[in-house]
Amino acid sequence: MPAVSSLRVSVIIPAYNAMPELTRAVTSAMDQTLGPDRIEIIAVNDGSTDGTGEELERLARGCPALHVIHQENSGGAGGPRNTGLDHARGDFVFFLDSDDYLGPDALRRMVAMADENGTDIVLGRIASVGGRAVPRAVFQYDQPRTDIFSSHAYLTLGPWKLFRRSLIERLHLRFPPYRNCEDKPFTAAAYLNASGISVVADYDCYYVRYRENRSNLTLTASDLIHRMDGIRLCFETVARYLEPGPRRDQIMRRHVEWELCGPLRGLLPRESEQDARERFFPEFRHWARTWVTDAIFERIDAPDRLLIHLLRADRFEDVLTVARNAKRDARRGHRVDKGRVYWLHPFFRDHAADVPDACFDITDRLPVHHHLDMAQWHDGVLRLTGHAYIEHVDTLDPGTEIVLRRYQSDRPEVRVPTTPRPAAHPLPGEGRHEMSGFTAEIDPATADGGAPLERGLWNIHLDVRTQGVSRTVRFGNSREDGEATHPTRRSVTTRQAGPLVVVPYYTPYSNLSLDVGQVAHPLDAPCQVTRTAWHAVRKSTLIVGGRLIGEAARDGGRLRLRAESGAGAVREVPVRYEAGDSDAFTARLPVRRLSEGRWTLTLIMEGPGGDGAVPCRTALVPHFGQLAGTRWFRFGRPYYAKPLAWGPAVALGLEVAPLKVVMGVRRRLRRGRGRAGG
Repeated sequence: MPAVSSLRVSVIIPAYNAMPELTRAVTSAMDQTLGPDRIEIIAVNDGSTDGTGEELERLARGCPALHVIHQENSGGAGGPRNTGLDHARGDFVFFLDSDDYLGPDALRRMVAMADENGTDIVLGRIASVGGRAVPRAVFQYDQPRTDIFSSHAYLTLGPWKLFRRSLIERLHLRFPPYRNCEDKPFTAAAYLNASGISVVADYDCYYVRYRENRSNLTLTASDLIHRMDGIRLCFETVARYLEPGPRRDQIMRRHVEWELCGPLRGLLPRESEQDARERFFPEFRHWARTWVTDAIFERIDAPDRLLIHLLRADRFEDVLTVARNAKRDARRGHRVDKGRVYWLHPFFRDHAADVPDACFDITDRLPVHHHLDMAQWHDGVLRLTGHAYIEHVDTLDPGTEIVLRRYQSDRPEVRVPTTPRPAAHPLPGEGRHEMSGFTAEIDPATADGGAPLERGLWNIHLDVRTQGVSRTVRFGNSREDGEATHPTRRSVTTRQAGPLVVVPYYTPYSNLSLDVGQVAHPLDAPCQVTRTAWHAVRKSTLIVGGRLIGEAARDGGRLRLRAESGAGAVREVPVRYEAGDSDAFTARLPVRRLSEGRWTLTLIMEGPGGDGAVPCRTALVPHFGQLAGTRWFRFGRPYYAKPLAWGPAVALGLEVAPLKVVMGVRRRLRRGRGRAGG
């Protein structure tokens, strides 16, 4: 773990003719709760002529942390950012554009996240001011430690992040001298070499906006001439740090869709035909032939596949035609043929165009719309009613089936037929999906080919079929409210195994599942856990939230969260009930106080009075999957907690251990030598 200095963050602000937005940007850095003695603000006036330099000097007179540098105009934001990097002294750097501003607590939260998890890059949630588009997928929840392969972090390549300065200097990273796309290769290189990435999703850290005069470089330097160098460097950067294979394909796909196909479709038709043919098309063709593997080609959408095919085939006129008519052709219909669905582009099965069907196949990308109307027991049989249809495919001969898949098992799936019926609700499409309704009956005693379902957790899927087209999706997250779709547990009599208790339940993602044999839902569980997360500030504190259920909501017993180690050590914390909702609770477990070892988590409710007259009722804390690990310091030594899935109930466990710093350093050195040797 790098040494921590008193100067934590160097905020670098490139400024060119940035008035009046500049003042808000600079003062948002001055007002950070991290404290002025822990921040330096390096504002670089890049040859402004509108009073930007004078405003920076005025602000600096009242703020010792603000350092102003004046230089001749460099033509882009990369030059002044590089100047700022040359002068930066903080443990971290944060690039703040002069159009934008920070939330008051942004840097404190991001630095704390990096410190506790040993990560090199921290993404803070981005908020839009005035309608400017912002990334959302990566900010669905806090991520103490992740990477670009298991998160949506790589979808945002803007520089508005907290970077560990040692990472930047180790890689000798600087921004290339381009007017547009200069930030993407920089951020990509940092991502690809970072020891870890953190995401702060519960606080608006960074506010992006357009200037009042719409003079942002994003808008004024949007032509292809300003983008080509940056796009080229994006591809070369990924190829430099990743070997060919699935991991490289995953990252390259983003650049193929956004940096190749996007500008090709949106910007190439704006150029003169001579420039488009002689200046830009050859390079786009080279990228398509060099970087778009067959695996990437199969995963991108049909409009992009068509463009890539035409580029590879050196068909300039057809590329230009497709790009010019992209918006109109996107609204064309679809054809169903032999169980596949095709986009009816004018080139589809046009012998003169000579384009393979694979360029138009959209079957595996069609959305499935489904709804659960009712889930109720009828004499030991669980009856499900609802509707499901595939977008763009008329529901003419429905053959939808229920598919039961046992969780974490390679045993064959169980299929249950449905009975078609008219949909209970009006659906879009002017009657095209009138027969998308269905009824299905799941008999746990005989569902598996006449045998009972095995003990375990069974996820319920829908295989939606019509006109030979099949799409399989998880079922239940769109449903009616109330008791109609919340059946209670039921004891089912089987010939082979006698009584078998089946518990229908909804996963944390709101999908319907069955617990056969009370694996994860013991009898009379007092509560249902709905979320687990690390505390936004105290990253070594585990948050467990949920609701009381059934009689537990009325009994008045005492609920607590228990952590128990394999050695028999026990630590318990009480839950806190939410104001205005007495059934909703939160428990906070300080994991940093747990000793080394593996710990299981259980919620325990004693009966009223706590005298043992009423037996305790328990509920396991489920392992939801999205919970990452966390780190902290204990007596100057780094420790970590790693979430584990244990037991047939897939419950949450924690492995607590000291971090082996020497081994981590050795792995870094080996990676560094490998890159140097390459």
